[in-house]
Amino acid sequence: MTPATAARGLDTSQAALAEAPLPPAAPEDLRPALLASTAARIADRAETMGLTQWFWGEGVVLQGMLRLAEATGTPARPFVAAFVDRHLREGIELDHINHLAPGAACADLYGMTQQQHYADGCRRLLHWLRHAPEVTRAPGGALEHWPGGVWADTVYMAGTFLIHCGLHTDRPELVTEAGEQILAHAGVLQHPGTGLYAHGSHEGRTIWCFWGRANAWSALAAVEYLEAAPRAGTDPEITDRVRALLRRQLLALADHQPAHGVWDVLVDGQPENRGILETSGTAGIAAAMFRAAALGIEPERLRAAAWRALAGLHPYVAEDGTLTRTSAGTVLQLVPFGYSVIRNDIIQPWGQGLALHAYAAALTDRARHRP
Repeated sequence: MTPATAARGLDTSQAALAEAPLPPAAPEDLRPALLASTAARIADRAETMGLTQWFWGEGVVLQGMLRLAEATGTPARPFVAAFVDRHLREGIELDHINHLAPGAACADLYGMTQQQHYADGCRRLLHWLRHAPEVTRAPGGALEHWPGGVWADTVYMAGTFLIHCGLHTDRPELVTEAGEQILAHAGVLQHPGTGLYAHGSHEGRTIWCFWGRANAWSALAAVEYLEAAPRAGTDPEITDRVRALLRRQLLALADHQPAHGVWDVLVDGQPENRGILETSGTAGIAAAMFRAAALGIEPERLRAAAWRALAGLHPYVAEDGTLTRTSAGTVLQLVPFGYSVIRNDIIQPWGQGLALHAYAAALTDRARHRP
């Protein structure tokens, strides 16, 4: 650490030890067959990693598997229904907003099958969201991740449940509610100058650490809403506002993207974390960029950034399908240095799930833009 950085209170010791990025894949090699086979390996590994809880990481995996099935035009993996059925049968313990995340898959299964137990599961989750004392809100209406804290994670974990439940149970007001949550979270977490998202707030004060996975959660929630809005007939003003904030965020992320494609764990080049790559945030951002481009949001710029991200991400998928360099579950950090630790020794469900989102979105993009 130089005297100049020490004087500013920065600890760049971990950044100095950052590994060099792996060489990205050649874009011309990322053909549909390779994308599909890689995604299948990622999904296979997710199935065998021992997912047992009804919780947020599991919810991301389930949604990723359903996205992949949609992109490939194949039936959903039996794992999805088996997982949801087992938990609905044995009973779900709900005590945190993250427990809503698998509910999006439950709603999707109801949409596919019209089986009553899936609708009953959605109703139970919605009742908990409405009435549980654990569910608190910030003054502006944003659902809190913990009392006194608004986190970007929540707008995806709760928001996708609301969106999918609204679509499949004929409750368009739930889709509108998800849009309102996106706007309320943006009011707390989107930086007015940069357009990037902070991870969260603490006791009413936003901590301006622009964590990659936080930006992925926010962007994915926004594209989920924008894709659902025409079907749900939501308020055009909400839709326009969500679209504008998503455009601003994704263009800011494109501006900060390294040439090799994979963003640092904090996406803005913050000195304490510079060069410390994190793959799950990159996967989620890539998926959001592909999907936003399909919605007509800066398509050329965002498609180019998304393919650059996927090319950089691809070498980090191990032979057994594990997405490496995925950070562990990360609580809100009050200083940037707290985000510098990457658990590269443990497979993480959100890494597998967000990778599935990315490869599914890439396959869909290839299908939309065949030569």
